[in-house]
Amino acid sequence: MDGKDDDLKEPEYGQVVKEKSYISGKLKYWKYAGGMKAELLKDLMNGTNLKTEKYLKGLVIARARLARLKLWAVRLTKLLLLLAIVLQIKGLGDTLSSKISSFSLPPERIYENNGYLMVSSNGGLNQMRSGICDMVAIARYLNVTLIVPQLDNTSFWNDRSQFKDIFDVDYFITSLRDEVKILRELPPKQKKKVELESLYSMPPISWSNMTYYYNTILPRIQTYEVVHFTKTDARLANNGIPEEVQKLRCRANYQALKFSPVIEALGKKIVNILRERGPFMVLHLRYEMDMVAFSGCTEGCTREEIEETTKMRYAYPWWKEKEIDSEKKRKDGLCPLTPEETALALRALGIDRDIQVYIAAGDIYKAERRMAPLKEAFPNLVRKETLVDASDLLPLQNHSNQMAALDYYVSIESDIFVPTYGGNMAKVVEGHRRYLGFKKTILLDRKALVDLIDQYNNGTLSWNEFAVGVNTVHADRMGNPTRRLEVPGKPKLEDYFYTNPSECLTMPAEDDNQLLQ
Repeated sequence: MDGKDDDLKEPEYGQVVKEKSYISGKLKYWKYAGGMKAELLKDLMNGTNLKTEKYLKGLVIARARLARLKLWAVRLTKLLLLLAIVLQIKGLGDTLSSKISSFSLPPERIYENNGYLMVSSNGGLNQMRSGICDMVAIARYLNVTLIVPQLDNTSFWNDRSQFKDIFDVDYFITSLRDEVKILRELPPKQKKKVELESLYSMPPISWSNMTYYYNTILPRIQTYEVVHFTKTDARLANNGIPEEVQKLRCRANYQALKFSPVIEALGKKIVNILRERGPFMVLHLRYEMDMVAFSGCTEGCTREEIEETTKMRYAYPWWKEKEIDSEKKRKDGLCPLTPEETALALRALGIDRDIQVYIAAGDIYKAERRMAPLKEAFPNLVRKETLVDASDLLPLQNHSNQMAALDYYVSIESDIFVPTYGGNMAKVVEGHRRYLGFKKTILLDRKALVDLIDQYNNGTLSWNEFAVGVNTVHADRMGNPTRRLEVPGKPKLEDYFYTNPSECLTMPAEDDNQLLQ
């Protein structure tokens, strides 16, 4: 073996190792670590300077530590440099994103401002929603600036939510900027003027056409500069309105009024959960205690329940109708269907027993007893409270309008939508689903149904006869294209614009031909 290998050999037991060989090995190690002064090397070779040896050992250790520090410093520098690059790229991306976003916004419409319109929306969520869309159209064609509407905090539901709690206010403002200027609040000058002087407030006349707004409202805005509408519900006619105004009402409703990020995210979560499990139907079951009391419809109620809901109706002065003939009202088709009646109707229509049925409603009156037949017919009944954690719903608790917004979101996304009463949500969701491509919406004929149900219950009709009758009645009540019913001079009897906004719908060619017949 050569000398290099010998240097690596361990000494045998009892063997004496010469000092020179030991020192020679040390020198090789130290020379590898770094150069030394000749004097120190000489002293070490002679074995006369132990302090020097200790010094050199310390020097080697120090240099090794320094080398490690340099290595970590290089690594840290590279890491910081990489981080700086990432941050610069992110910043550039944000800038580009911001620019792209601003470029995607419609160009701002420039017009001579005739004044400012403030509005206080009234009613429940969907009554306010429709009214807000009307106010957008009115402000646009009067060339005034609209102030973000205030929502009703004094209605039966006592919900203190404001516009920003339910809708995406920034999107609402920016998405309509090519039509009308919308501000969160009055400019300082006008705000001070309103504070020092009295604010001119008025409710516009219901079901008015644009001529009323041009001839009556615009001069008042030009006179007072700021006008406040105390009501917004049904203040614009269903028909006889220019097509461009009608289309702006649709754009405001179906595009500009996005729900707040919180509501939209939770709505998407619920829809995704439902979709993962299969098809789902939304049942807008209007059978809460306040609806039973307000309508005076007591079919299936006990004597105690009738007394309880009657007392509630008399307790609220703004419910004008007090004495109600429940039986007559039901036979005229003016009552919300009961859960039991609804179960029969859905079974007769051949709705899949295993479909998920999402109940879009508040607390059902006497639910344990009244919901039993519906649960038996359709076991997969679900509610938002059973689909997500309580913590998800906590921000919306005690805010009925926000809860209603969540149900609205799920309703327009469902495979089938079935309202059991013709309230504001039923009407507006029906129109929204038409706008989305005539999604299946079963419009139950309550007058025909209660007659068929009574005949079935008293044995006059067999189940097959009952089912045939129900399907015959509803053959053309599935949300298919139809003309909006007009009743001149009687707007309450005609179809609501937002139920069937035909000016905004793309009609299939074959359906359009049928409608013209």
